[in-house]
Amino acid sequence: MSIHVVKRDSLSFGKKVLIYLGAVAAALILGGLLLLAMGVDPVAYYSRMFTMGMIGNKIAYKAAENYLKIFVPLVVTSVALSLAFKMRFWNIGGEGQFILGAVAAATVAFQLGPILPQPVTLLLMCLAGMLCAGLYGVMVAALKVKFGTSETLLTLMLNYVALYFITFLGETQAAWNFYLDEESVRPIFANFSKIVSFPSIPIGKFGLNVCVIFAVLIGILIYVYLKYTKQGYEIAVVGDSPGTAHYAGMKVNRIILRTVFLSACLIGLAAAFKVGTVGILSTTVTDDVGWTGIIVAWLAQLNTIAIFVISALIGVLQYGSTAAAATFAQVDSSFADMLQGAILFLVLAADFLIRFRVVFAKKGGLTNGNG
Repeated sequence: MSIHVVKRDSLSFGKKVLIYLGAVAAALILGGLLLLAMGVDPVAYYSRMFTMGMIGNKIAYKAAENYLKIFVPLVVTSVALSLAFKMRFWNIGGEGQFILGAVAAATVAFQLGPILPQPVTLLLMCLAGMLCAGLYGVMVAALKVKFGTSETLLTLMLNYVALYFITFLGETQAAWNFYLDEESVRPIFANFSKIVSFPSIPIGKFGLNVCVIFAVLIGILIYVYLKYTKQGYEIAVVGDSPGTAHYAGMKVNRIILRTVFLSACLIGLAAAFKVGTVGILSTTVTDDVGWTGIIVAWLAQLNTIAIFVISALIGVLQYGSTAAAATFAQVDSSFADMLQGAILFLVLAADFLIRFRVVFAKKGGLTNGNG
């Protein structure tokens, strides 16, 4: 008997949704079993996690504000990565691009914040973050189109170059290092939130940071860009078949450079939003959005609207786990990483079952087509 994997006939949208929901439910059940093994009530933990500790909390609006600080960088980074992925350019360098964008934005804040109006400084922070991250990303694209290098390997290695760079800035006390707090005996990054920061729109006690509005606008613009513009069509064609794009007269190398630059620029913009909101650099400034954004983009199957939905859910998972960890001492916030990995693994398995089926060949014929 031999086993064959064959392409499955297309399933209805409803069946696909049910399969994906089943995969997520299975991950939650696995997490629940682990919680039980640690002596934690899964229902109580998940209730606390998915409500982010806001029920019965007199300052629930603060939890919502902090949640949005996680959501905005994640969703913008995920949308940015999806641009490159649609073109089958595997940009694994979101972490490094985010770090350099954050450093560039902070540089503007420290140097120009005290002398320029705040709106001008914020605009320059965004532009600096975008330019620095964009150049960091397009450098890899240029090497790929010129020499055929592996973008996966290069972007991965450049993540660590950026990480070591910001670590160097955070540990080197010197007269030139304006990133550090001069009043601190040990090297720590200085806070510039009193100099410049993105404003919030007051809605009662809740403050809606303007970066949330910008993130939604970016999502709308990228959706329109991919679906209704010539450049978006070119990205889709290059992603499907570079040979076809060449045959159609498209300048494939230029399209790759343009798209990767845009992808990295948006990651730099997400970094500017982050540091312009929290007002400080750190070696963990990314909160792993460069890695999590890859998960979000693939779970959403590179669909911009779905990216917003999944980013919101992943954000709840991450922030909610932190809130739950404050109540359940046996479980730390890293439980979210484990649960996130389980969801990704099972959703990818579900995606395989949606696309393919396993059949068994017996005595020269296919005897079971239900896989």
